[in-house]
Amino acid sequence: MNRINQKLQEDKKILSIYFSAGYPNLNDTVQIIQDLEKSGVDMIEIGLPFSDPLADGPTIQKSSTKALQNGMTTKLLFEQLSNIRESVKIPLIIMGYFNPMLQYGVEAFCKKCQEIGIDGLILPDLPVDIYDEQYKDIFEKYGLINIFLITPQTSESRIRYIDSVSNGFIYMVSSASVTGNSDGFGIEQEKYFERIHKMKLNNPQIVGFGINDKQTFTQATKFAKGAIVGSSFIKSLTNNEAIDCFVERFAMINKQK
Repeated sequence: MNRINQKLQEDKKILSIYFSAGYPNLNDTVQIIQDLEKSGVDMIEIGLPFSDPLADGPTIQKSSTKALQNGMTTKLLFEQLSNIRESVKIPLIIMGYFNPMLQYGVEAFCKKCQEIGIDGLILPDLPVDIYDEQYKDIFEKYGLINIFLITPQTSESRIRYIDSVSNGFIYMVSSASVTGNSDGFGIEQEKYFERIHKMKLNNPQIVGFGINDKQTFTQATKFAKGAIVGSSFIKSLTNNEAIDCFVERFAMINKQK
């Protein structure tokens, strides 16, 4: 069974952390992953830097730009992660954009992910219908879960189609804005979380965008399986905050069942 599915079966709320590979320094990637696991994080999204990150807010964009300036590439990331499964057991997901994957070769990319021990991919600019028609068989051949995003504006029919194609979790974007652009969740967002919950989808949902403290984690996971922290973690790296201290902000919530 894929490590993502194993983790989703655990009786707890999932804390997933996103960071840009190659930031703040080119060779920090593996150490950050190892430190996050030691700190009790459940899942990690490794951002593959891209020059035109449409869904990312300014904090992640800056980290991605710096990582590219540092020299991060798809090939180098794969080299850095080549032995990651000797020390890390939790699910690892690569989040990026489809163009670098196309340049590398879709099947070659998937094959390399399998060799390394990557469990899933998040590609915000790969439409679900294109994936379903052209690439699903390749992803499944190499044991990769492809994770799709929904927003408050996504229609019910589209959500149910995404649910039918998915086999892991659904990335539930908390708002229609870019990442790192929320100071908390309002009534409309809470209604959205509850509305999706009442749809009783086959795949659990994990909320992203705007998770930065215990309050937002609690709000996000009231109806969802877990939450993803991105921009606030990037800021903590920028400020040289110890990783275990950062994760402690969410630890009490994360340990609740």
